[in-house]
Amino acid sequence: MTEKEKSHSGLLYQPNDPELVEDRNITIKKLYEYNNIPPLNREERQIAIRNLLGKTGKNCTVEQPLFCTYGYNTTVGDNFFLNVNCKLMDSGKITIGDNVFIAPNVCLVTEEHALDVEQRLKGLEYAYPINIGDNVWLCTGVIVLPGVTIGSNSVIGAGSVVTKDIPPNSLAVGNPCKVIRSLK
Repeated sequence: MTEKEKSHSGLLYQPNDPELVEDRNITIKKLYEYNNIPPLNREERQIAIRNLLGKTGKNCTVEQPLFCTYGYNTTVGDNFFLNVNCKLMDSGKITIGDNVFIAPNVCLVTEEHALDVEQRLKGLEYAYPINIGDNVWLCTGVIVLPGVTIGSNSVIGAGSVVTKDIPPNSLAVGNPCKVIRSLK
């Protein structure tokens, strides 16, 4: 099993594997190009973002600047809006549904360093997928941690740190993020 396959399987893997390093280098080049396209060249930006992310639906807007680890591990649905200065730490899969709005300075993190000190000193880590359902709004400064699923029709309040799954139709806020009421 390759290190990339291990990362997609939630197994301990070595991110400094040559294949993964090369993939990140390619992404760094694509990100540099994307982030330096003049903002009003929307068609050129659309082509570049489709070349960067694993899948994009119809009506996909990704504002600059953007950072991602690989890009190809992130898929987004239709009517997607990602605001400025977001980070998609996508060593694991990030799957985002339709009609999702992500505010500025949001960070989706799939990577987690090993808790065992010997493994951590070797640079080993885990990657756990993030899943975001349809019609979700992540407000400014939200951080979503590895392995989290956010259910459809939910809103995550500004500055929240999402450490556990959020059920559908929820308004959730805080650090750690907790459901405060149903939106149904």
